[in-house]
Amino acid sequence: MNNGSTDGELTKTIIHIMYDKKPQTVRQLINLTKVNVPQSEEDILTAILKLQDEGKIRFDNHSLSVSVKLSTYLKTSQALWYWTTVALSITTIVLVFFVGEDFYPWSYFRNVIGVIFVIWLPGYAFLKALFPAHLPLQASRNLGNVERIALSVIMSLALIPIFGLILNYSPWGIRLAPLVLTLLVFTLVFATAALIREYLRNRVEKHPV
Repeated sequence: MNNGSTDGELTKTIIHIMYDKKPQTVRQLINLTKVNVPQSEEDILTAILKLQDEGKIRFDNHSLSVSVKLSTYLKTSQALWYWTTVALSITTIVLVFFVGEDFYPWSYFRNVIGVIFVIWLPGYAFLKALFPAHLPLQASRNLGNVERIALSVIMSLALIPIFGLILNYSPWGIRLAPLVLTLLVFTLVFATAALIREYLRNRVEKHPV
């Protein structure tokens, strides 16, 4: 059975259990699903969160959220954007500080990753923290992928002069290393804040029926 068939079976099983057995918490839904479909808890949770985002399932009592540890949430596809952001940021730091401009062909890769890091990631992390994709905010729902990319670039370009101005009056001055490290800290802080907001929104806590 291929992954598409498995995902389809998992989705159908979750929806069937949701409307047939009416579990009162996401934890109950996960446990019931595991009995019927041999999938990991992380895969089941990912499918549940996706169905919730699509509006195909919901819990009548919104206080009944799922008791999922942050370590478990980090393993789901919902957190993939966070790990991609961290990986790109770390890769940029390594290339900037350890790959010289005359070290071909790696210098070309260094320049491409550097451009993405400077003109996209800071703004993306900032907007993600303000408008997490999985929060039920009208502004967040109106931000599609194209809009997020465009606004991320605009926000990054607006932030760079501010960072430059701050560094200009700091002991470090406007140099490559302080600027890159400032962008790194800013990006990781706001990306982590966005991840925590999404986690708290989707977190499931056990409550008695």
